[in-house]
Parts: sequence; structure tokens; C-alpha cells
Amino acid sequence: MLNDFILIKDYCERCNIEPDFILMLEEDGLIDITVVGESRCFPVAQLPEIERYVHLYYDLSINREGIGAVKHLLSQIDDLQEEVRRLQNELRFYRSFEEE
Repeated sequence: MLNDFILIKDYCERCNIEPDFILMLEEDGLIDITVVGESRCFPVAQLPEIERYVHLYYDLSINREGIGAVKHLLSQIDDLQEEVRRLQNELRFYRSFEEE
């Protein structure tokens, strides 16, 4: 089970970031933190998301409210891209009947 989680302490030491930043992400509802034994961890599946937030906060100096806004906008973009793909497939389907 511990293989499915990354210790916050270890991650922060390796990436030179403050553990409070990870806790802030949880407070803002952006990630989930689990306690395993006496250690706080986050699921391995959230690593790409956390790395994106680290980049936004530390490299681009986007504040915590901005990170939430960016996440919302990226989610909307993903939804719109999925809708475009669905509509393109539907259009191809109907155009295939015109070609016959």
C-alpha cells in the first residue's frame, strides 16, 4: 500500500519545496493527503498535478488563488477539447454517408 503513496516529507526534501505548500494545496481542495502510519502522503497518481502546481507557484509566481483559477481553466479546456473530438468524430460519421 505504501508503494501507492509518496511521503510529503521525502518529496519536499528532494524537490526543495516547503511541506506547507503541499498542505496548502490540500486546504484549497486541489489534492488529497492521506495519513499512513504517522506520515502524511499523497497518492502517486497525483504527482503530475502536484508538479504542475509546484511549477505554477515557484517558477511562475502564481499565488494560491491563481493556481485554483488555472486548474479550473485547464479543466474547462480539457472538457472543450473532448467535446471537439466527439463532434469531429460525429461529423466524420455523417460525412461518410455523403461519400457513398
